[in-house]
Amino acid sequence: MPDPVARRTKWKVVIPAFSLTETCGEHDPGAIKCTIPAVGTLPSQQYFIRPVAAEVQAGRNYSAKWIRQEFNWLPLVLEQNGQPWDVAVIYVLSKLQGLVAPNMTTYQGIAEDLSAFRAFLEEYEIDFTDFPQHKLKRPTYRFHGYLKNLVFDGRIAATTAKRRMGAVIAFYRWLVTERLLVPGNPLWQERDHYLSFKDAKGLAVQKVVKTTDISIKAPKQNDPYEGAIDDGGKLRPLPIHEQKWLIEALARLGNVEMTLIHAFMLATGARIQTALTLRVRHGQLVLPDGLGEFRFPVGPGTGVDTKYDKLMTLHIPCWLHERLRIYSHSLRARKRRSRAEGRDTEDQYLFLTQQGNPYYQNKSETLAFNPSVTVRHQKKGQTVRTFIADHVIPYIRKHHDPAFHYQPHDLRATYGMNLTDIQLALVQRGEITLAQAREFVKTRMGHESSATTDLYLDYRRNLKMVYEAVDAHERYYRDLIERAWEGTLEVD
Repeated sequence: MPDPVARRTKWKVVIPAFSLTETCGEHDPGAIKCTIPAVGTLPSQQYFIRPVAAEVQAGRNYSAKWIRQEFNWLPLVLEQNGQPWDVAVIYVLSKLQGLVAPNMTTYQGIAEDLSAFRAFLEEYEIDFTDFPQHKLKRPTYRFHGYLKNLVFDGRIAATTAKRRMGAVIAFYRWLVTERLLVPGNPLWQERDHYLSFKDAKGLAVQKVVKTTDISIKAPKQNDPYEGAIDDGGKLRPLPIHEQKWLIEALARLGNVEMTLIHAFMLATGARIQTALTLRVRHGQLVLPDGLGEFRFPVGPGTGVDTKYDKLMTLHIPCWLHERLRIYSHSLRARKRRSRAEGRDTEDQYLFLTQQGNPYYQNKSETLAFNPSVTVRHQKKGQTVRTFIADHVIPYIRKHHDPAFHYQPHDLRATYGMNLTDIQLALVQRGEITLAQAREFVKTRMGHESSATTDLYLDYRRNLKMVYEAVDAHERYYRDLIERAWEGTLEVD
């Protein structure tokens, strides 16, 4: 049985600019006139609205604090008839209100999962508020079984099923907490589960989490052959020959911005959001003579984004900065800035598309509501990823390796691995200790935990051990099978 969401895509929409309003009188403060146009014999109608601003008392002196009611890129869960599913919309809004800078991508994902639930309800004509005595007829259990069947049939991944079920559980918890639902029977069976782990400082921590009998498990299996490092995701360091292929492809393709963006990530270990939120003033810094590299702070207050708003320092080679400086003054870059919002200023993004749009929007831009937004997505490096998928990877597959692949974040792992190889070579020559090499790599990569740094230090050794073990087993079994085939195998 196919997944309804796979067959019907109009279960969620994104509103570029949303302002929560309420109806009011014509002469009320902030009143805005709206007109419903005439339809057939029905005359046009007018009504008035005003923005909602919820005020709460906060602070030491109980001063007014206003809860945010305006959002860009708000997702709406739709019913089959195209109308918003009211309770799901209110749920998403309730999670957003009061957040200073919400990551709308996260909430669009929640809406996507709830839209899958809504599609399931309508496909099988299920009332999501009806919880009969028979457990397996309750909507939560039926959706749980439905998702597991989709996983079993290979229609969705186990991780997708786990995420969808988790979103539905959180949705029902909210319904009960807000007293919007009083179920006649339990939603699920629940128990406490105790987790023990070590934090970034190595201290033992125990956490209590509530689990349910409708939660879906998606066990992770470590594949020793994938050649990946778990550093904020599964990252694959590119070996030296693949790095050469990449630079060759970028040179042949001739896109200046893409070449500089790749070079910056490879030479500094920066993530894509950091590279794409550099400003013109950063490319035009005046550096002292004689430097090989310089320290460049990034994070909150610098105008450059980092993951989790972490303050850290990049080490930028001066030869690379000279390339950025030349580009920032080029006619090509100035033409792009002339088309951009805010025009050609030192605070403009260093890298812009041909139309003058940013490749990645800085988090500070989401702090203020922009009612003029018309696009239905935030800029998060999609153009760079499309260029990689449509041009860079096809070039390398055509000229070098048909199975070649990479993602932007792999360049950070490549930088870390290059750095590690150099440090381990110094350790082998006795010039530094392993502890010094470890601390150097940890600082340059901005790792919170030494355990993450150790993944880089152990990467090549572990990969070599895996393949040596596989080769030894293969030779052993090949010898046994060939001897048995030839009739020379002696059995005790």
